[in-house]
Amino acid sequence: MRGADTVVHVTRTSAAPSPDSRRLHYGRIVITDIEPVVAGGAFPAKATVGEDIPLAATVFREGHDLIGAEAVLLDDAGDEIDRVRLVERTPGTDRFVGVVRPRSTGRFSFVIEAWADPNATWEHAASLKVPAGVDVDLMLAEGLKLLTAAEDLPGRTAEHRTVLAEAIGTLASADLPADQRLAAATSAHVRAAIDAAPLRELVTVSERMPLTVERELAGRAGWYEFFPRSEGARQDEETGRWISGTFRTAARRLPAVAEMGFDVVYLPPIHPIGEVNRKGPNNTLDPGPEDPGSPWAIGSRHGGHDAIHPDLGDFDDFDDFVAQANELGLEVALDLALQAAPDHPWVTSHPEWFTTQLDGTIAYAENPPKKYQDIYPLNFDNDLDGLSREVLRIVELWIDHGVRIFRVDNPHTKPVMFWEWLIASVNERHPDVIFLAEAFTRPPMMHALAQLGFQQSYTYFTWRNTREELEEYLTELRDVSGAFLRPNFFVNTPDILTEYLQFGGPAGFRIRAVLAATASPLWGVYAGYELCEHVPRPGTEEYIDNEKYQYRPRDFAAAEAEGRSLAPYLRRLNAIRKEHPALGDLRNIRLHSADDDSILVYSKRKDDDALIVVINLDPHATRETTVHLDLGELFPAAGAENASETDFEVHDLLSDQTWTWGEHNYVRLDPRVEPAHVLHVRTRP
Repeated sequence: MRGADTVVHVTRTSAAPSPDSRRLHYGRIVITDIEPVVAGGAFPAKATVGEDIPLAATVFREGHDLIGAEAVLLDDAGDEIDRVRLVERTPGTDRFVGVVRPRSTGRFSFVIEAWADPNATWEHAASLKVPAGVDVDLMLAEGLKLLTAAEDLPGRTAEHRTVLAEAIGTLASADLPADQRLAAATSAHVRAAIDAAPLRELVTVSERMPLTVERELAGRAGWYEFFPRSEGARQDEETGRWISGTFRTAARRLPAVAEMGFDVVYLPPIHPIGEVNRKGPNNTLDPGPEDPGSPWAIGSRHGGHDAIHPDLGDFDDFDDFVAQANELGLEVALDLALQAAPDHPWVTSHPEWFTTQLDGTIAYAENPPKKYQDIYPLNFDNDLDGLSREVLRIVELWIDHGVRIFRVDNPHTKPVMFWEWLIASVNERHPDVIFLAEAFTRPPMMHALAQLGFQQSYTYFTWRNTREELEEYLTELRDVSGAFLRPNFFVNTPDILTEYLQFGGPAGFRIRAVLAATASPLWGVYAGYELCEHVPRPGTEEYIDNEKYQYRPRDFAAAEAEGRSLAPYLRRLNAIRKEHPALGDLRNIRLHSADDDSILVYSKRKDDDALIVVINLDPHATRETTVHLDLGELFPAAGAENASETDFEVHDLLSDQTWTWGEHNYVRLDPRVEPAHVLHVRTRP
């Protein structure tokens, strides 16, 4: 996200830059438009350990003298821990860019330092004047003075001192030709030695910009959602009565989830479910006596948000479930749904936490014309302090039972200031706790929730299907909100079965999985996705026989044994994600082009790891086209002029095929066979 247009700077100069005592807006060297800056610095930019953070600033001064710039990473005490040289990517734009990679979690900040670069200024002038025979002796004398001054600067290695000493000796040899003396003083080796500890004049330092670095799972993870009550649920053979699954039976599903390569197992609410106005199958209002109701209708005579549904077990059973998950390398995410069933204990103990209508009744949750008769929304305005502290107590309780991740239901329906307070309060004591905002709402609200502290966010990805829609959205997530919003690309949820999945067949499910798993470091699936469940309740984007309102046991093992499951495909995608660090960053995505509008092409690069993803977005038809790669983006170290000179080898991580590619490449993708290439760039001759 671009920062404010201007930033106040401190200038390190001995003389006051103004005859009065006003604090000037600009320093001796102008530094402005710093990135990443969130809400003018009111909130910290976000990163995870090992993530490459793109940094940028517009830096310039009067006249024609050249300048240099660096980004300096500071710890919470303001001490320097890293320094990165910024370069002007496009000469003449004054836009300096670079990348910093934090190695630990914590609160950090960074500043941009800019300075007048006398050596670069001299080199530029000398390279023009000496060959033209203008001021030759003066130019060489100035160069000698600068190299001599640079030789003894702190931070210079012995090797660099040797390089500079040899250059100084040649430059001082008046009997040598001028061009030879200049060449010795401006060689690549000399330039590298100077850049390691450059001469800096008129040093100007920007204000500190806050940065929060969180643990890896806050920004890189695969999520798998399932209902514990469905795992192990069965019908009694004699009575036909459904018997709920428990934490003990649900734990049997954990090895399969871990084996697919997911990192987080997310559970919908596990609390007692209200009996008053309970919903029946498919959201009907006439439940039978054995219908379990919606887990989001929280609270009954058995307790509220600090209790466990008795059908699932007790706290010991939950603790065992969490422990088994952890042993398999999984973390448990718990739903935090701040709402209450009509028979929740809060309704009688704290009626002020709800909205009472003129007729004396408590208002149900509504999204007109929809009405949720089994849910009362909370009203924070009646007792903000009391309700806030109760929620904090509940969150702390589940943290004590091993939960470090909370998926927050509909946070956009609660006060933003409450979330800022709650997340800050929790993270102050538990900096490893992660909150995911499930907010499908207006962009300003989604952005505000992410800025104030939510570590992850649901997104509009689910409804972006065409190449134009996806390219626009991926660009927005990278450039507009990339500094603060971490998008979790869930391919489906119990509430969301898009038309694309309803009619796309198995190919559609593969396409969306490849997109989610490679475009974002965070992605998730809801159980049943691997079975290509695609039948909706008529006229909706919800599943028929929705698991929100009834038990839905599935025979995953039989489906995989019979070749009807996408579990092996999901397993491969998660393995690719773990094997290739380029997929662990969000803001390194670069879009390329194809002649066919149904072919989406993008690449990701981190250090020497580069991947090219080519996806046929049409689940019904084979597409043949030419893909055009921006090799300057794919191979930035080669430079724009040299990037397209040679071909390179790519290996498809899905099909295990290898090809030689270049700037323009023919592709044919049959969605019935494989709708995508995930190409690892193996060699660059």
